[in-house]
Amino acid sequence: MKRIAHFILICTVLYSCAKPVNQEFKTKTMFKPFTPPITYDDAKKQAIEILNQMTIDEKISLIGGYNMFYTKGFEKFNIPALYLSDATQGVNIRPELPNQLEKSVAFPSTIALASTWNTALSNSYAKSIGEECRAGEIAVLLGPGMNIYRISQNGRNFEYAGEDPYLAARMVENYVLGMQNTGTIATLKHFVANNTDYKRRTSNSVVDQRALREIYMPAFEAGVNAGAMAVMTSYNLVNGEYAGQSKDVITGLLREDLGFKWLVMSDWWSVYDSEKVIKSGLDLDMPGEPRAEYPDYMKKDEFFLRSSAKSLLEDGKVEEADIDRMVTNILTTQIAMGLLERPIKDTSYFENFNDHIEVALQTARESMVLLKNNGVLPISKSEDISILLTGEYSDKIPCGGGAAEVKGYDNVTMLAALKEVYGSKVTYLENPDNQTIKNADYVIYSAGTFDSEGWDKSFDFPETVNKEIKNIASLNENTIVAVSSGSGMNMTEWNDEVAGLIYSWYPGQIGFKAFAEIVAGITNPSGKLPITIEKTFKDSPGSDYIPEGKELYTGWQEDHKIIDPIIDVKYNEGIFVGYRWYESKAIEPLYNFGFGLSYTSYEYSNLKIEHPSIKVGSSINFKIDIKNTGDMDGQEIVQIYVRDIESSVERPLKELKDFQKVQLNTGVKKTLHFTLTERDFAFWDVKTENWAVEPGQFEILVGSASNNILAKGLLDIVQ
Repeated sequence: MKRIAHFILICTVLYSCAKPVNQEFKTKTMFKPFTPPITYDDAKKQAIEILNQMTIDEKISLIGGYNMFYTKGFEKFNIPALYLSDATQGVNIRPELPNQLEKSVAFPSTIALASTWNTALSNSYAKSIGEECRAGEIAVLLGPGMNIYRISQNGRNFEYAGEDPYLAARMVENYVLGMQNTGTIATLKHFVANNTDYKRRTSNSVVDQRALREIYMPAFEAGVNAGAMAVMTSYNLVNGEYAGQSKDVITGLLREDLGFKWLVMSDWWSVYDSEKVIKSGLDLDMPGEPRAEYPDYMKKDEFFLRSSAKSLLEDGKVEEADIDRMVTNILTTQIAMGLLERPIKDTSYFENFNDHIEVALQTARESMVLLKNNGVLPISKSEDISILLTGEYSDKIPCGGGAAEVKGYDNVTMLAALKEVYGSKVTYLENPDNQTIKNADYVIYSAGTFDSEGWDKSFDFPETVNKEIKNIASLNENTIVAVSSGSGMNMTEWNDEVAGLIYSWYPGQIGFKAFAEIVAGITNPSGKLPITIEKTFKDSPGSDYIPEGKELYTGWQEDHKIIDPIIDVKYNEGIFVGYRWYESKAIEPLYNFGFGLSYTSYEYSNLKIEHPSIKVGSSINFKIDIKNTGDMDGQEIVQIYVRDIESSVERPLKELKDFQKVQLNTGVKKTLHFTLTERDFAFWDVKTENWAVEPGQFEILVGSASNNILAKGLLDIVQ
């Protein structure tokens, strides 16, 4: 058994500053976090000055929201009422509220953004949304979402960044930077272990500390390190206590362990014990008041801080110092972002909306994943051909529901986009007969789902959809299926029978234009899966999460029934989520994490590691050559995995620890440089409650997907 070398991360920066000994090896540039216009110390000093002038009633009025989506303002203290807006796919316009934007761009969903593996694009995506927030006088965006994709049926997977904590972390930190550089506060959500929306208000995530640290917290950690200034807690319980009122979760994990010092808010109607909330480390109870149409059991005064804090003080159950802490954190965050010194609204950003549409389009181009191509794609637009389009999402825009729903404007359907490229060669029929299917040169079938918070959706398509696809594929050998969904779907029944398969996710208002470009070969597909798509739901970790005798549901009624018994969702798989699970269990999925086809080919060669061995605590630099050997320009996503060959604890067969997306024109070769740090070789040691590296041999694996390793090298880590 290897000896364990423990280390304490003095700072949580993930990249090393060490200079390479050999100049041919380059150390990765450090990520520079967001710096607010006013420092934390100066902002806190100003906050305390205001606090000292407030009455206890004024303090209490600030720790609960107002008018559903606002914080309390005080003109005499120059504190504005701040609008907090959903969500992660763009600005959710709420017509029932005053002074709303007339329009907002509908971007591809966050899981689509993760499929780009493009961190710079994540920055641009968030920057665009942040500018629309400024145009709409929105101070706080209630995003990004970053809960890990644990099960494919989770109704909110489309709002999140996939199954791998490293990929999610890199996308999230760049999102935070892009958002907050516009002056809009980003909100990391939902903290923590909110991985199903089935009965989410009575769902207890039973998860061990190692899984929390290695799988469910790294994206939040990256967001905190990037400078995010708000965090939203989740609906679920975590190990027996509601996240929004858990001192272990908020003060322990978030504030003490991750070092978060800014605003922590609850999700809407998600806390039920004001005394616990006030002592937990939470600052802001949202929305602070009941909703008229909600059942009586959700309207109790003790659920809302503004209604109960005064009596709790009088009874000695909480102290004024507790309220002062909450108010100080709220004000410090507002002041540091400059929200008391400058207008929140900036109408000049309306001029950038066309640029935002281009960012949305580019995100769609890079996010769509070509999963199967038996030579059917691309389809030349110059040929004398006929294309039959059918399926539910042929002539409407697929999107997710709930807080993340963004309607967009000037929407382009799949039908409109294909007609723009192919003209009259495209015919749409809702129910084509068999002869029409046979006569078409190509058939494109558009399938999809409507996913939403508040409930989970089935992994299976309706049987009518499966039958339609199987029938079409049996009649026409050039059948292409497009899937618009927020997570993986069961395609096993017909996957082998279709000629082409494109995962288009929720592509936003203009994303189907990107789809048409890919079909025509105008754009070379470069997206890769941020998830594993299983063959059957029973293969996946957590597949038994629904209690025996219960079924999936839709609609909000079940979500609101907080009087129902608590459901324990046991994370028995521990750290083995996604590809880690399938590889450890030797279960072959339908499509692997990191997989995605291109219209060109790439050659990996000449992997060189700077040193054969390093000491514990050191970083390692290495490089590899990538060449486009095909006849079309393209982008390749080079993925770096690490394997601990021998360990004293159970570890995955490989773990993603770096990646780069590189543009390569045909015939061009580039050398890519990578750096791995101490953290990349570490696991969470539950005995010492710290990160640990064990000296010994590690493999550095370079590939184009988790199941397609194209180069590997050995590294010794010594004491």
